[in-house]
Amino acid sequence: MEEAEVKPVRREKKEKPQLKESIYSLRPDELQEWLKENGEKPFRAGQIYEWLYNKRVKTFEEMSNLSKGLREKLEENFALTTLSTLIKQESKDGTIKFLFQLQDGYSIETVLMRHDYGNSVCVTTQVGCRIGCTFCASTLGGLKRHLLAGEIVEQVVKVQQTLDEVGERVSSIVIMGIGEPFDNYDAMMNFLKIINNDKGLNIGARHITVSTSGIVPKIYQFADEQLQINFAVSLHAPNQEARQKLMPIARAYKIEELLEAVRYYTKKTGRRVSFEYGLMSGENDSVEIANELADLIKGIKCHVNLIPINYVPERDYVRTSRSSIFAFERALKERGVNVTIRREQGADIAAACGQLRAQERQDEVR
Repeated sequence: MEEAEVKPVRREKKEKPQLKESIYSLRPDELQEWLKENGEKPFRAGQIYEWLYNKRVKTFEEMSNLSKGLREKLEENFALTTLSTLIKQESKDGTIKFLFQLQDGYSIETVLMRHDYGNSVCVTTQVGCRIGCTFCASTLGGLKRHLLAGEIVEQVVKVQQTLDEVGERVSSIVIMGIGEPFDNYDAMMNFLKIINNDKGLNIGARHITVSTSGIVPKIYQFADEQLQINFAVSLHAPNQEARQKLMPIARAYKIEELLEAVRYYTKKTGRRVSFEYGLMSGENDSVEIANELADLIKGIKCHVNLIPINYVPERDYVRTSRSSIFAFERALKERGVNVTIRREQGADIAAACGQLRAQERQDEVR
């Protein structure tokens, strides 16, 4: 009896889901070009933008002054909704944290913060993060992928749709959510151009803040863009050894290189930079360290934003005491440093960046 031939089992590779391009990824000029290529009048771009950003429709079908044929082309080629709301948590202070699911099943966080001066939205630029800051929940599980520009824009649109229900509007944006914005530079820049456009949500450049952990070449590139957008750098330590312990990126870009890039930025743009400084008990919060920080940034046109860190269960850092926070602030002020303490918001709803995602989507952060 002949032996049956044993054929190797072929395991089919799981294909990644195709991401349909978001209509929110297109600037007006790009939308005009697409319309021309598809046999439509370029002026329709203004009408589409009106429906997207002023009327904030949720389907292409609602764009009633467009022909049925154009609406069908838009439906076929673009996604109007790439985010679905998994969780919406509201704090007693009015802060709202959204956990959104993307087309491929990954999730991201977006936060609406209410201030006396208006409503601010903190947007995410990546699914996860590869920077690896040792105090941050966003880096748990590493980087899954970059967000597309439209996925970043749609976060703001989704929040604005929530505010529409109570007659309010988004007045400012901070790019400080999950991910490192300068690691997804092109999508971030496209987002800025779309959100700042007067035909879009028309958020003024001076009401937008971009934060980086310190990717030095991108700081030079960003300075050369000559934008009026606010710029923040996550510093968190006044010397190379301490910063390297908290932020592995400091191994690639030394603190001296980072400060040199910041000086270039302030000289090139004439604008000040904000140094974000997270206070961690016993790590970087003594008066001596405050004095070292003052020496480090002396002569730089800057502002220091002190951030009492939120407790993250997966991390070992302990929140700095109130007395130590005020002592640190006082030491900086005595040295002539412009400094403020960030007001804590949303502490009762997993406020730390990436924390809600870490709690709810264990499959993504392992």
